[in-house]
Formats: sequence, structure tokens, C-alpha cells
Amino acid sequence: MIFRKRIEHIRRYREIALAFSKSGFGFIVEELGLDEVLSLPKKMLLKKDGTHIEKTRGERIRLFLEEMGPTFIKVGQIASTRPDLLPEDIIEELSKLQSHVPSFPYDEAKEIIEHSLGAGMDDIFLEFEQEAIGSASIGQVHKAKLVTGEAVAVKVQRPNIEKIIRNDLEILQQLALMAESRMEWARQYQLVDMMEEFSKSIINELDYTIEGRNADKVGKQFKDDEVVHIPEVYWDVTTKDVLVMEFIEGIQIGDLDSLAAEGYSNEVLAERLTHAIFHQILIEGFFHGDPHPGNITVMDGGVIGFLDFGMVGKMTREMKSIYGSLLIAMMKKDADGVVRAITRMGVVPDEVNMKILKKDAELLRDKYYDVPLSRMDLGEAVQDIFHIANEHHIKLPTDFTMLGKTILTLESIVRELDPDFSIVDVAEPFGRQLLRERYNPKNAADHAWRSWIEFTDDLKDVSGNVHEFSKGLKGRSVPVELQVKRSEAFMKRLDRIGNRLTFSIVLLSFSIIMVGLIISSALTDQATVLFNIPAIEIGSVVALLMFIGMIYSIFRSGRF
Repeated sequence: MIFRKRIEHIRRYREIALAFSKSGFGFIVEELGLDEVLSLPKKMLLKKDGTHIEKTRGERIRLFLEEMGPTFIKVGQIASTRPDLLPEDIIEELSKLQSHVPSFPYDEAKEIIEHSLGAGMDDIFLEFEQEAIGSASIGQVHKAKLVTGEAVAVKVQRPNIEKIIRNDLEILQQLALMAESRMEWARQYQLVDMMEEFSKSIINELDYTIEGRNADKVGKQFKDDEVVHIPEVYWDVTTKDVLVMEFIEGIQIGDLDSLAAEGYSNEVLAERLTHAIFHQILIEGFFHGDPHPGNITVMDGGVIGFLDFGMVGKMTREMKSIYGSLLIAMMKKDADGVVRAITRMGVVPDEVNMKILKKDAELLRDKYYDVPLSRMDLGEAVQDIFHIANEHHIKLPTDFTMLGKTILTLESIVRELDPDFSIVDVAEPFGRQLLRERYNPKNAADHAWRSWIEFTDDLKDVSGNVHEFSKGLKGRSVPVELQVKRSEAFMKRLDRIGNRLTFSIVLLSFSIIMVGLIISSALTDQATVLFNIPAIEIGSVVALLMFIGMIYSIFRSGRF
């Protein structure tokens, strides 16, 4: 089994190497050392189809991914949501990635459904259209009717697709490791971390129950909404390989001629879609991550229906607050506010030049300085922010970048519907509501309490680690691994913690002694005198001098 798998991997490596060469990326094969491992002759690596010279690097990357099949296409589609990591020209091409995968035969779909559900087709469906109405890299969709009469869409996973994808992901992760060990640009883009992140996302898409739960969660957000509809999931006939959802009749939101023929108002549709997206993002904190025109349907009465919940984004309370700050900072033309929001968004490298970062934010501010709110291009502004993050190698969380991609997609749809419609006008009240929530006294108190709990937990960890360290010293065995990098900052932080602990202990001791003396004096109704010396007065002066001396020494060290 292991031997056979290795042979399959070698064969796949060879296919990848030849596809790289064909696309004009043969130099990558040589830099990775694959030409030596696979015994590929130089002339084979230099062999090209001749068309790559006329194509941009983004086009060549897209064509390479499409040639390599479902796993590579999914990786490219996910990568297209990361403008913080990849240049704009590559992102633009990756956004065009389509599966172009033909549907597989009905007999295979039937076998998968019956095996997965443990029942015959006639026991589950009254009707089942054998021709798929949609086909993608992981599965395809059939229209059907349940025995209970409901019209449904049945998504069926491709035969052996999980094995294919897992094998390819394993190979891609190995290639990422090789690239980081040999190429500076791969280390710069943190290729290994990127592939791990993409792999998790793709593996999740292989489990249709996850998509079903996503749909249910979004559905609860709009259960009382009359203009937004989320299809129901039929859990009795849904498994990891088969997803059965309510079939939605309607017109795709990108079909402008059909919408006009039915008399729908484009402005109303644009407002409803924008409000629904921002409600998911900024209020609920759980949103559809791929709202392209094929996944949005206009139902009877202008109701907006969402489809395909395989990709979703999540916004924590803190992330929503940061994004609200970013929106308001941009609206106020506040460069410092934009910098603070960007740096709070992601992991800022130690070597980032904050002066240059602030200068870039000021350029962004100047670009939108005199632009009326109603005419601000939020999608372009989001791209500018991602460009800044990319330039300074600020690694943003996946959900933030998915948020940006969602807004860009939303804006492109709205621009087609109504070029004069401003999504910023809809977004502004949501942003202000987030700020009101942040500065609400109750929410501020809750945040302070959570911070205190986190601090006490960290303190307990420090105490436990010190105890273990001291035990190791006694036994002359110290199982500690020291990382020199950033050690000075770490020691300074330890100094601050120690000084704060000292301050707390002294303050507590001072309080206990003074309270004891005062209570004793009050109960006896006499001045507290020891050896003819007024203890409270002298004790207060001595304690105060000690307190001032300690504070002075701590501040002098500069490590409070």
C-alpha cells in the first residue's frame, strides 16, 4: 500500500513538473531540485507550448492550476480571497478560475446516494432528474422531489474525490516545505502556513454536513425577514457525501435582462442585497463567504435567496469592532485611525517600518479626502488596504480577507445592478452601531472583566512555570528550551510582571497593617502607642517612604 502510494506520488510530481515547464515555470522545478529527483532532462523542462510568452504570469498560473485539476483549482480559488498575501494581477486571474469539470454519470451518483443514505432511490425520492443541473470540482447537483413532496436540490460528491484531494494536498504541502527551504520569496509569503490554511478550508468542503450547518446558522439570522430567504436543509437525508436542500426557483441576480422583464427595481435589489450582507458581517458576525452572482437568486416578490454555503466567514466581537473602527477612520479621513485598525487586524512583522506604514495610510487618506461619502468606492478602498498589508507583509486573519473579498464581490454585483447606488451609505450606520456598542458602559465593563480574567490566568501560568523551573534547579535538571530571538523584549515583560507583583504585595501588606492599627485604635478608643511612640503616624510615614522609594526605583528602571 505504502509502496503504491509512493509510486502515485512520483507520477503526480512528474505531472506537476511538466505542467510547470509547459506554463513557463520550468525554473521553479530546477530551483526545487525536482529535475534531479525525477531524472527529468533539461530539454524537457525547457519544452514549452509557445503560448506562454504572450500571456501574463497571472494567466499562466491560472492555466496551470486548471490543467492540474480539482485540488489545484480549489487552492487557486481560495488564494483569490487573499489579496493581503498575493499581488493584485495574480488575484485578478485567480478570481476567474472555473472548474470546467464535466458531470459524472447518473449511475455513479445513484450508487453514492444509496450507499451514503442506506436506502434505495425510490424510498427517498418521488422524482430525480438524472441530468445534473450544475457540476463543480468536488460534486454536482441534481434536481429532485422527496417522497414527502418537497422540491429539493441534491448535491452529490464525486467518486474518490476525497482520496484525490488528500493526496494532492499532501504533495502541495511537501512542495511548500521544499520551496521555503530553497527560495526567499516562499519564506516571505510563508508558503507552508498558507498551504496549511488552504488545506483545512478544502478538507472542510469535503464534508457536506459542515455546509448544511452553515446554511442553518445563516438561516436563523433571517428567519423573520420577508425579503431574504435561506434554503432549508433536510437533515434526514443529508450526510457527509450527500446534501439535500430546498430547491429555490428564481432568476440569478446577474441576469439583468430577465430581472427587467419581470419588472424588478434594480435599486431595491441592490439595497436589499447590501443590507443582507452587512447584517451578516457586522451584526451577526457570520457571513456567506462567496456571494458571486451564481449563488444569489431573486425569487418572487424580489426576495433575495442565497445558495452554496461551503465557504463562510466569521467575525468575533473584537474583529467587528476593529472593522467598525476602520470604516469610521476612512470616513473621517483619519490616517492614524487607519494605521491603528490595520495593525490591530493582523500580525505585524517586527521589521515593519511604522513611519512608512503611516505614510502609506496618509496617502490613502489623501486619495479619499474630498470624495463625498455617497461616491466613495468601498471596494477600491478595501483593495488599497490589502495592498498596504501586502506591501508591509502584515498577515491578516483569513476571515478578514474573506470579508474584503465578499465586499469586493458585493460591490461588483451592485455596480451592475445600479451604478449610482452607494454601498457605503448602507455600511455607515452598521459601522456607527458597532462603535456605539464598543463604548457602551456595560460592554466596556465586560471587556475589562474578560481582560482581568485573562491576566489572572496568565499569572497562574507564570506561577506554575516558575515552580517547575525551581524544581528543575533543585534536581540540577532544567528542561527549558530558550529562544534567543526577541529575548530582550521577553525579559522586559518579565521584569514588568515582577515589579507589578511586588507593588501589589507591598500595597496589600501596607493596607493590612494600617487597617489593623486603625481598628485596634478605634476599639480601645486610645491612640496606638508603642514604647511611647505613635505607631500609626510613624508607621504611615515609614510605609509611605518605602512605597515612594519602590515606585522611584521601578520607574528609574524603565520597566514598570
